Amino acid sequence: MRYLVAISRIFVGILFIISGFIKLNDPVGFSFKLEEYFSQGVLDLPVFEPYALAISIFVVIFEVLLGVMLLVGFRVKFTVWSLLLMIVGFTFLTFYSAYYNKVTDCGCFGDAIKLTPWESFTKDIILLVLIVLLFIGQKYITPLFDIKIRRIVIVFSVLVCIVYCNYVLNHLPVIDFRPYKIGANIEEGMTVPEDAPKPIYDYAWRFKVNGEDKIIVTQGDYPQVDGEFVDVETTEVQKGYEPPIHDFTIEQGGEDFSSGLLQEPKLVMVIAYDLRKTNEAIYPEVKSITDKALDTGYKVIGMSASNEEQTQALIDQYKLAFEFYFTDETTLKTIVRSNPGVLVLHKGTIVQKVHYNDLNDLKFD
Repeated sequence: MRYLVAISRIFVGILFIISGFIKLNDPVGFSFKLEEYFSQGVLDLPVFEPYALAISIFVVIFEVLLGVMLLVGFRVKFTVWSLLLMIVGFTFLTFYSAYYNKVTDCGCFGDAIKLTPWESFTKDIILLVLIVLLFIGQKYITPLFDIKIRRIVIVFSVLVCIVYCNYVLNHLPVIDFRPYKIGANIEEGMTVPEDAPKPIYDYAWRFKVNGEDKIIVTQGDYPQVDGEFVDVETTEVQKGYEPPIHDFTIEQGGEDFSSGLLQEPKLVMVIAYDLRKTNEAIYPEVKSITDKALDTGYKVIGMSASNEEQTQALIDQYKLAFEFYFTDETTLKTIVRSNPGVLVLHKGTIVQKVHYNDLNDLKFD
């Protein structure tokens, strides 16, 4: 039992620190995932949506701390109880989203590692077993250092988490795991290789044969049956290749201009996924920066999921010298964790990306 507890302690502690740190690197992204869970149709708890960011910050910092506390053996009873309650909650959420197909990615490891709902649930079941072992054998979780050093380690961990979280909230994630990171080419990210795996479907064909239902399952071919066709039910049994970027458009008037705009050698994108939530106080600086870009030969566009009335009102209020295009809100949230945020592209390749607090860092050659 002692050795099982020791192995579980190391594995669970390290996993919680890694999982928490990845989300701590991008608490805004994790808050978007929480909003999905809180939304109507999933947990139906919209009252918590306005507090999603605060909850995400608390959860990820607490997750890191639990991992550290477990490894150093600090307040063992509180630690194992907290781990048990947290993993029971996570297991419920991942089972719910997997069984009802509500949230297709749990966000357990942010954008670094994508898990399907059932993979997430399996991971949580394994963790639940290991944490139950820790709970039963908590007497074997002995401290690594004396109490003073353990307290110093915990306080230091809290301070590091707070400072790091504050930095990424006011700038951008230090490590960008998304397909829109600096150096990525958007068009290449949308390309499907010729030898990419294709999706496989089962087709359940139903016929009336001599007055009785007859179902024949194939993977595409229409079966030759001496009977009356009734209907067919399609089931995806194997997913095909999905490019990293698969939902990117730049629309105006119902027309997609992305292919042309992504060939621009000097393109600036001002991204504000929702103008109702954007930081309007920064738009005088946005105007100054974008006017400078226009003067140096850049094409400037705005990208938002807000309607034309809202975008035009913003243009008029701050006398912006560029037009807005429509792009899906989820896509814009993925591109940059800032509302607004600014990207500079060269023929579809992202060469600069900044939070609105860092607009002065932009360079226009």
